[in-house]
Amino acid sequence: MRTPISRPGLRPYLPYLQRAALPHDGLTAHFLGTSSVLLSDGETRLLMDGFVTRPGLLRVAMGRIAPDRRLVRAAAERLGVDALAAVVCAHSHYDHALDAPLWALETGAELVGSRSTANVGRGQGVPARSLRVVEDGDTLTYGGFDLTFVTSLHSPGDHYPGSIDRPLVPPARARAWKTGTVYSVLVAHPRGRLLLHASANHRPGALRGHRADVVYLGIGNLGRQPAAFLQAYWDEVVTATGARRVVLVHWDDFFTGLGRPLRPLPYLFDDLDTTMSRLLPLARRDGVDVVLPAAWQPSDPFAGLG
Repeated sequence: MRTPISRPGLRPYLPYLQRAALPHDGLTAHFLGTSSVLLSDGETRLLMDGFVTRPGLLRVAMGRIAPDRRLVRAAAERLGVDALAAVVCAHSHYDHALDAPLWALETGAELVGSRSTANVGRGQGVPARSLRVVEDGDTLTYGGFDLTFVTSLHSPGDHYPGSIDRPLVPPARARAWKTGTVYSVLVAHPRGRLLLHASANHRPGALRGHRADVVYLGIGNLGRQPAAFLQAYWDEVVTATGARRVVLVHWDDFFTGLGRPLRPLPYLFDDLDTTMSRLLPLARRDGVDVVLPAAWQPSDPFAGLG
């Protein structure tokens, strides 16, 4: 029986689980839940968001939150990461930017994102030389990776709109991590082209003319939107870029720690079943492969695409 505190099961979607792949000379991705993705080509490593503290719902709703250095260090050790070129934040909510400054401090990475993200970094002591603010259309190069930033929109129902206009020193209320600028990040590499699109919304026409083989597609909150919204989102992000594979992100319950298996959010917050019932027919229509990533598991985003 469906109740607000019950949640969808993953069993119907097991056929879509992404296959593991041993690290090799091409490009390897590790999914860390929410929209956090580690990319490596064996020489250069980039991290999207890096949210691993994942405070519980009660603390987020009623208390103050702070990054957990122990959990960040444990994640880095588990992934074999001692150096990162950059940590990139899709926007500045806590489920994207809470831990990013610690990753930068621990690995020597640049912290890349909006002015709001820079103020999250300043609040945790990231030096000015390691802060990189980007604007719409900017491209940054790290090793074999070229990152192009395209401004986008947060999914409908943004609980913490606005910008962070001074250094944010944790612990603080979750609402202190305001949205700032939202980015889609196009990643060009000799192995292929990725689009990291964390928030389930779009700016009409923003991605036309950009190409991607694979889209890491944020689907959080899509189950509560009209079917027409999802179709427009798919057309403006997946169809517009010509992607042949979609890797679904931001579907998991980020109030649950990464020490437990990933599970969907309760129906109170989202409805993965509704999202999948609408998204999969669009994928079949367009001949797009859909995969559900597993936490911590190495994968080859381009495997089988030719």
